[in-house]
Amino acid sequence: MRRKLLAALLVVMMLFSTVALTACSGNSNKTTKPDTPVEGYNGEPVTIVFYHTMGENLRTVLDQYIVEFNKLYPNITVQHEQVGSYDDVRDQIKTQINVGAQPNIAYCYPDHVALYNLAGAVQTLDDFINSAEVGLTDAEKADFIQGYYDEGKQFGDGKMYTMPFSKSTEVLYYNADVFSNPDLIAKGLKVPTTWDEMEEACRILKEYDPNSIPLGIDSEANWFITMCEQYGSPYTAATGDHFLFDNETNHAFVKRLNSWFQKGYMTTQTIYGAYTSGLFVNNPTEDNPTRSFMSIGSSAGATHQRPAKGDDGKYLFNVGITSIPQVDPANPKVISQGPSVCIFKKDNPQEVVASWLFVKFLTTSVDFQASFSLASGYIPVIKSVMQNEIFAGKIEAADGGNNISSLSLKVALEQEAGYYTSPAFNGSSTARDEVGNLVVACAQFTETGAALDAKIKEAFESAVEECEYAQ
Repeated sequence: MRRKLLAALLVVMMLFSTVALTACSGNSNKTTKPDTPVEGYNGEPVTIVFYHTMGENLRTVLDQYIVEFNKLYPNITVQHEQVGSYDDVRDQIKTQINVGAQPNIAYCYPDHVALYNLAGAVQTLDDFINSAEVGLTDAEKADFIQGYYDEGKQFGDGKMYTMPFSKSTEVLYYNADVFSNPDLIAKGLKVPTTWDEMEEACRILKEYDPNSIPLGIDSEANWFITMCEQYGSPYTAATGDHFLFDNETNHAFVKRLNSWFQKGYMTTQTIYGAYTSGLFVNNPTEDNPTRSFMSIGSSAGATHQRPAKGDDGKYLFNVGITSIPQVDPANPKVISQGPSVCIFKKDNPQEVVASWLFVKFLTTSVDFQASFSLASGYIPVIKSVMQNEIFAGKIEAADGGNNISSLSLKVALEQEAGYYTSPAFNGSSTARDEVGNLVVACAQFTETGAALDAKIKEAFESAVEECEYAQ
């Protein structure tokens, strides 16, 4: 309660300070002006700046397609800059918005955009998308993977603030050799498609290898949020009461995870102390006998789930990849991650139009999306990417060895109907952090019965309180 009172006082003080500063300055922030009216590009020379996190190999791909873009729009100069991590991009832009020096385009996650929106700095895209002159055709709109596209509208007002750029998701990596073992199959082992099947698979595998931890989960937060989606249980809301995850359904699935951990069936990245891919690819030795047989991790990290090669030059085991287990396989839910791009308001409307044209070019170009995907391991955001012969050939050759990244992409594309995104608001990233911490804490509780229920209830209440305090 004390934290809630302090939080309320801080909010009042911040609001008063903001009003006072605005009144004293006599100069409204440039970024709070209305959205730029849609108008075509008039051909005048204009320079736009794009902030991202791309390494050298991806910058090379981007440069190649800027050349192609300039064949269409020779007077639009695109300057792009790697700005550290995603959080570095956010922090730099947050500072620059205060003086109207933000870039034209930036990599973003939803909570970043919610932060920028506090200053009214982000250009909404609906009018551009629907423009007869510079917009998207119906076919282009339909070509986007729906879950990725819908992320741009998760801000509570129904408007479109971002376009998907390149994405990742979670998949289940499994030891295909062990899962094809006839003796284990006879005992009922199969690649799990539901969480009930996952529990049974873990039981069989733990009996098979008592030193093993059958399942590794890389992201505790992703697991919690995904379970909310799969159960249709509240997590957060963009408006009103934001933090809704303290409920009986969510208590129950966290309690189930606790039982799995206590039985030695699973671990997580935080508990293990590193990405659980290391456990998955481990070749057991007398000094280090622990391994896993399944790993839930990012589709973009497939190469880290590939084992080493033995003296014979072959991989120590074959890797299979499939969708993560579901509560209801007929209604799949799989998390959508990875960067989108947003466009910032500017005094020169031609900069905004030029920015839209560049974003439209990158997000609807089959060849760019294919090239960027193959270079990064991220999932293309349009379905027509299979029209690119090189990309289609890579998917055709996908396997769990040399072409494991292609296999991961193939699985990710096949489950495109299941993608979801969570509401975005100022504080949504805190909610994500807190539910991740919640999972780690609850998994390790050693109490049983009513005492365990009480500990879990207390942990949920504390997590909600931390979210409210941080706002």
